[in-house]
Amino acid sequence: MSSAVPSDADAASNGLPARKKRGVPEGLWVRCDACKNTVFRKLIDQNFGLCPDCGHHFYITAQTRIEQLFDADSFEEWYAEMTSKDPLDFVDTKPYRDRLKAEQKRTGLRDACIVGKGYMRGRPLVCGMTDSAFIMGSMGSVVGEKLTRAIEKATELALPLVIISGSGGGARMHEGIISLIQMGKVSAALARYHEAGGLYISVLTNPTMGGVAASFASLGDIILAEPKALIGFAGPRVVVATVGKKLPEGFQTSEFLLAHGFVDRIVPRYELKREISRLIDYCGNPRLS
Repeated sequence: MSSAVPSDADAASNGLPARKKRGVPEGLWVRCDACKNTVFRKLIDQNFGLCPDCGHHFYITAQTRIEQLFDADSFEEWYAEMTSKDPLDFVDTKPYRDRLKAEQKRTGLRDACIVGKGYMRGRPLVCGMTDSAFIMGSMGSVVGEKLTRAIEKATELALPLVIISGSGGGARMHEGIISLIQMGKVSAALARYHEAGGLYISVLTNPTMGGVAASFASLGDIILAEPKALIGFAGPRVVVATVGKKLPEGFQTSEFLLAHGFVDRIVPRYELKREISRLIDYCGNPRLS
C-alpha cells in the first residue's frame, strides 16, 4: 500500500476534505530596514528590539520600554483613563472620533503618551513616553496634559524626570491650535521644574519630529538619543524642497546632531537603563534633594 499523502485532487475525488496548506505564521520573520536581512522575530525580541545582525533599532511599544527600563512591577501609571475629545469635529478620511476609537482598539493605548512613577535600579523617578504607534505619537491635548501633570508631580515629589520621545507626527492637526498650545504648556512646566532645581533627561528615539522636537524633547538638561534616530522639525524631503539644496550626509540623524552639539550622547537601547541610572547618581537633584 502506498504511504504517499494524497493530493487535494485525490482527496476531493474520494470525498475527503482537502488538506490545509501550511504557511509561515504572520510576523515570525522580519526584514531589517538597515541590513535588509530576514531576521527571526524572536531573536529581535530577545535583543532589546535590535537586529542581531547589524544592531538596527526596531520600533518597540511604550509598554515594552517600561519593561526594559524599570525594575519589575515598580512602574505606577498615572492618568491612565485620560482620553482626547474632538473639539473641532475634525474629519479627514474619517471623523477624528472614529480615528481615536480605531487607534485605541489597535494599539491598546488610550492616547500617544504614558506617564508615571517607577524605580530604575532602585532609583525613584518620574517618566513620560510617547508612542509613535498611536497617530504617529502626535501631541494632542491629552499628551500635553499628561506630560505637564507629570512634570508638576516630579517638581512636587522632588524626583528626577525622564521623557522618552518617539513622535513622527509633531502637533496633532486634528486638534488644531489646541494641539499647538501644548508645546508652550509643557515647556512652561519644564521651566518651573528647572527653576526648582530638577534634573530632566530627554531621550530621543526614532522618530522625534515636529512640535515634539521643537519643544520638550529639546529642553533636557541632558539629551540622549538612540543610534540613527531621525530627529528634527520638518522631514528631510520638506527641507530639500524648501532650501533647494542637497542635504549633508546623515542629516537629521542622531550621529549628525551629536557632531553639531544638539545631542549629548548616543546610547544603544540595551545600555539606556544603566546610563540613565548613572546620570541620576552623578547629577542628582541639587536643590530638590
